[in-house]
Amino acid sequence: MAAPTGPLGANRLPRDRSGDMIIPRGGAALHRLCRQESRIPVITGGLGICHIYVDASADLERAVDIIENAKVQRPSVCNALDTLLVHPAVAAQLLPAVARRLAGRGVELRAAENALPFLSDAAEHGGARVVPAGPDDFDTEWMALILGVKLVGGLDEAIDHIQAHSTEHTDVILTNDLGHATRFVNEVTSSAVFVNASTRFNDGGQFGLGAEVAVSTQKLHARGPMGLEALTTYKWIGYGDGQIRE
Repeated sequence: MAAPTGPLGANRLPRDRSGDMIIPRGGAALHRLCRQESRIPVITGGLGICHIYVDASADLERAVDIIENAKVQRPSVCNALDTLLVHPAVAAQLLPAVARRLAGRGVELRAAENALPFLSDAAEHGGARVVPAGPDDFDTEWMALILGVKLVGGLDEAIDHIQAHSTEHTDVILTNDLGHATRFVNEVTSSAVFVNASTRFNDGGQFGLGAEVAVSTQKLHARGPMGLEALTTYKWIGYGDGQIRE
């Protein structure tokens, strides 16, 4: 069989009769290439810019534990934490504690200008690695021991930030306000949205799906952690004994 022609030459994506679906596993460039060049359906996912928003009513002791787990338990995976959003009412208490905890785990904090004053003492005396955030830092999936930090004015601004920067993978609110939790769950459109839990739970094994194929961030066909069942389709079979439709 002759090699397919086109911009990718012999390495062009399979013809539509060669397969039913592509699930690219790799970086953003590979996903973009598959969406642009493929003539068969593509399910993309596994690209995370995952957020935790710490609300004014959050349990701050538990919040530090959740943030640590989400960032360092396995930092090179797509459901690891990338950006921490903090309500100003809890910043003075929370951010130094987070900086001290993560300093011991080798995490570098990329802090927005409004978060830097709350981290300066931890940087000076606690060994925390704190640098000003760059222009692209809140649009970056780190997959490393780096965490973006920013203060937001409240729930509205947190949701606005997530909608502007999220890849719709995993987003979390830490709160004891049921109304805020409900709004966050309803308005954040990611494949998994958690209340008072680590981003690391967005995983097929954690959801009981067995072997995970991918975490789809698309809205169709499958979405979120995908097990083998998500790759199957239906076939209808009818048995008759001479029926006709009138």
